[in-house]
Amino acid sequence: MKRIWFVIFVSLAGLLLSSMLAGQVIRHVNGGTIVIPKSSIQRPQDLGVRMHTNIELFYPDGVQPDSTSPTGETPSSLGCVYSLVANPQPGCPKNGTSNPTGGKGVIAIVDAFHYPTAAADLKVFSDTFGLPTPKFKQIHSGNVPPTNCDWEVEESLDIEWAHAMAPNAKIVLVEAQSNQTSALLAAVDLANSYIQSHGGKGEVTMSWSGGETGGEINLDSHFTAPGVVYFASSGDTGGVVGWPSTSPNVVSAGGTQVNRSNGNFTNETGWSGSGGGPSTVEPRPSYQDAIQNIVGTHRGTPDFSYDASPISGASVYNTSTASCGANQWFVVGGTSLSSPALAGVVNSAHKFKANTKAENTLIYKNLGNAAVFTDITSGHAGQYSAGPGWDFVTGVGTDIGKKGK
Repeated sequence: MKRIWFVIFVSLAGLLLSSMLAGQVIRHVNGGTIVIPKSSIQRPQDLGVRMHTNIELFYPDGVQPDSTSPTGETPSSLGCVYSLVANPQPGCPKNGTSNPTGGKGVIAIVDAFHYPTAAADLKVFSDTFGLPTPKFKQIHSGNVPPTNCDWEVEESLDIEWAHAMAPNAKIVLVEAQSNQTSALLAAVDLANSYIQSHGGKGEVTMSWSGGETGGEINLDSHFTAPGVVYFASSGDTGGVVGWPSTSPNVVSAGGTQVNRSNGNFTNETGWSGSGGGPSTVEPRPSYQDAIQNIVGTHRGTPDFSYDASPISGASVYNTSTASCGANQWFVVGGTSLSSPALAGVVNSAHKFKANTKAENTLIYKNLGNAAVFTDITSGHAGQYSAGPGWDFVTGVGTDIGKKGK
């Protein structure tokens, strides 16, 4: 009888989540249900025209879809994993109280559509975990963009986890009118202008991606503003690359899974969904010459990684009425988490460089340096396996934060 009721619960939960989040892919795994929203599905007709999110939501068994309390990883737990907290607790538990404390300058998050409760939700997230009051601004060009429930979850993830890893940085949410490539690049240009007019140094993070096209090289110039380092998600299909992650002017953010035993952190493995591989369009940048025997003549991704598995996903707060009916606390993974969180890690752990090339040059200079990066040597994504040194699953590995600087 217990088994019958479990099957009924899972079936009903799947139908409910599909309705609430417009999900097109639902997978049942040990411990819960993974929902991939419609916004994260790459459609052939979108190639070169529209971009998609890289989010996957996890609903643990027995937790209501509209949970009123966080159940995922926290700023303290992942801040501890990546050595950003001053007093790390043994095992980096989710209920820890020591948070990251660094951050400076501007982290600009570029996303599509409008998120009407962004400021209020970010404040609740921050207050819940004892982070400093956010320095937050929300901008867009032209009219206020329309709302979109799936992209709102993306936006809440991005602003909250950039703030979580670099709580003293200014978080600027730059909203594009739509997820069309041209609209998102216009928003990147707006982010560049904002940074240039507010100190001239900052980071831009882009959690969206699309397939490669022959014309992408002509668009890479959007990621060359002086004083700005760009981050982009490597994608959520293992062994598959996506742009703008493949641009040599961008730090490509891959994914891992944080593993726990009895609630305590044990290690990280490569996440099966971590996008990566050799670009078919972009030539190998000079900072990857050290791995030319792996990537060949073309740009390889990712550069380095962060927790992205939805099973070890992050707690995210969203109460917008446009969020498909499922509000309050989500557990969210995907490399959409990796990009803003890594922008925060780099911001908090050391002085980010004057441009992406300088940042990636520093990353590859420290390839194999166990004092700076944790080499992820197990796990696979698509046709690639993580192993010693650089690989197409996790790049150089994961950042050791302040301990490695």
